[in-house]
Amino acid sequence: MNPAPPEGAPPPVVEDLGVYRSLFSAAADGLLLVDALGRIVLANPSAATLLGYGPDELPGTPVDALVPDSIRPRHAAYREAYGQAPRPRPMGTQMELVARRKDGSEVMVEIALSPLQSHGRAFVVAAIRDIGSYPRVRQALQQARYSEHLAQLGRLAVDERDPQKLLMRVPELAAQALEAEFSSVMLLEPDRRELRVVSCCGRFASAPLGGRLPNDPRTPAGHVLSTGEPLRVADLAHETRVEVPATDLEAGMASLLAVPLFDRGRMIGALCVRSRRPGHFGDDETRFLQSLANLLATCLQRAQSEEALNHAQRLESVGQLTGGIAHDFNNLLTVIQGNLQVLEELPALAGHEFGQQLVGAAARAARRGAELTSKLLVFSRRQVLQPSAVDVGVLLHSLADMLRRTLDQRISIRVELNAAADTLSVLADPGQLESALLNIAINARDAMPDGGTLHFSAGPAGALPAQVRREIDDPSALDERFLHIAITDTGTGMPEAVKERAFEPFFTTKQAGRGTGLGLSTVYGFAKQSRGAVAIESAPGEGTTVSLYLPRPWGLQPAREDDGRDAGTLPTGLKVLMVEDDTEVRAVARQFLDALGCEVTSCASAEQALLLLTPDAPFELLLTDIALGSGMRGTELAGIAQARLPRLAILLMSGFSADLLEADEQSPPGWELLQKPYARAELAQAMARALAARA
Repeated sequence: MNPAPPEGAPPPVVEDLGVYRSLFSAAADGLLLVDALGRIVLANPSAATLLGYGPDELPGTPVDALVPDSIRPRHAAYREAYGQAPRPRPMGTQMELVARRKDGSEVMVEIALSPLQSHGRAFVVAAIRDIGSYPRVRQALQQARYSEHLAQLGRLAVDERDPQKLLMRVPELAAQALEAEFSSVMLLEPDRRELRVVSCCGRFASAPLGGRLPNDPRTPAGHVLSTGEPLRVADLAHETRVEVPATDLEAGMASLLAVPLFDRGRMIGALCVRSRRPGHFGDDETRFLQSLANLLATCLQRAQSEEALNHAQRLESVGQLTGGIAHDFNNLLTVIQGNLQVLEELPALAGHEFGQQLVGAAARAARRGAELTSKLLVFSRRQVLQPSAVDVGVLLHSLADMLRRTLDQRISIRVELNAAADTLSVLADPGQLESALLNIAINARDAMPDGGTLHFSAGPAGALPAQVRREIDDPSALDERFLHIAITDTGTGMPEAVKERAFEPFFTTKQAGRGTGLGLSTVYGFAKQSRGAVAIESAPGEGTTVSLYLPRPWGLQPAREDDGRDAGTLPTGLKVLMVEDDTEVRAVARQFLDALGCEVTSCASAEQALLLLTPDAPFELLLTDIALGSGMRGTELAGIAQARLPRLAILLMSGFSADLLEADEQSPPGWELLQKPYARAELAQAMARALAARA
């Protein structure tokens, strides 16, 4: 187009416009005749309608008034260049032109330009077409609108960690994109008998927020859940596949679209929209709503996984988390427990009853913290195990006797045992095996609030179930090399949804404060780390059986309970070189060693300790942390130290279980390991074992 006219210049006169007026009036496209000064001389009715002007308002208007403010400078430069070299430009060469209506709104258009000479004057004929009127363009714009709403949910999912806010946003997005009057998200209740409306958009009496609907195939949502396929109803008044609530028709709803929500292949709910227009939902709308439902399900899965970091981000990632924090956390617990033990023994507090109560409460809390960390490490398979041949018959008889004495006496729980007393042995850490069986028994007790029977059995596994075989890490292991230990209760049983998550850390169906949700997850971790597997059989009202499959100790004899337990006492004046980079942990360890009568030399780094490890050094035992900051590691230090002093006993300690596992696999047999946090008695026992191993 051409430059705008000077301020105040009169519009040019065209001598003969009759033919133009006839052509303009007959054209379906909007047509503008623009003079060399950029002023509209003539406009047809189609142009006036498209641009929102009255029949006679466009003539005399500067063409720049039809250009959005954001692109006006660019348009002025283009118009000036076009005026210097006018040429025909057909439609379709540019698809992203926008015109500004009189009311300020914008419309996407295509524009064809044709230069025209009349009586020596230059004009431009502009043909304008609303591309939104093209069926293919309408569909493209609709798809773009759908994509934008999906992108909105995607952006919200990235920024928002609260699944409830995502749930609240989805019905609004669905209603906006599909131009529907009502939208709702319904999720199945745990018993899968009802659906609860967790979010909705629009006013509708039959499905209020928080309302519950039966999971019945005769209802729209129930039909979707029973078939697993979308449900599209073009005319609710004549629908026969499902029963349409009278309130739908009373509210004027004419059509409906519902799609299922899936969580890892399992249906968990439905997303439903309703419209007052019959036949409002087609294939495109169905695909959009399915995409929205899939994205919502993905967002919920992500949110649930992150919540499971309170639930530990599913089975494997919690191990990475606990391994990462264990070292620092266990160092803190070492300081807390150690100082509390020293404080408890201070003469000033010996007769102070209230002070002893406070110290005792703090010590119990610290022990619970250490137990929690230990359970997480068992689940993550980062606990240091000391497997040996364990007589399962003896262990089960002892456990059954203990449970008969300690189970809640207010309810009647009968403990039964079916295990032969001969040659029923497994290769496992005896303490961890007993803990796993006790955790299962406690869960069974809680599932029988009105009493029942708790039954233990053990025997050769025989042919392993296919699911168990897949769980065992060693695919070459023979079935007959496993022992099957089963714990069965006659309790309430588990629905499928609970059974699927039973081994997840922090997942619990108990009331708040009644459990950590770590009992069965530690059983899972113990079984896997012991090169075995665990399985659950359960159904509502039919009780539960938890089965442990553990390898048998071919060629090994069960160890006596006192084997390796008593390594002797520490000699008075034992000369200890202690290496610990944490100042407060070093102080606690020093206090423990002093109390044990040792002569202690402490260092903050391996490099400092090496200076003291001369061939004539008097040290009898090296006590070193494995992770020593950015310098040399404790295992490397121990190797050099023992090369210089072959009679030196080695005790490695760490709060980081991965370090202990690595040291357990790679260190010489005589080196002892000590997990932080530790009490003074545990330190003394570990030192005694290290000295005995040296001898």
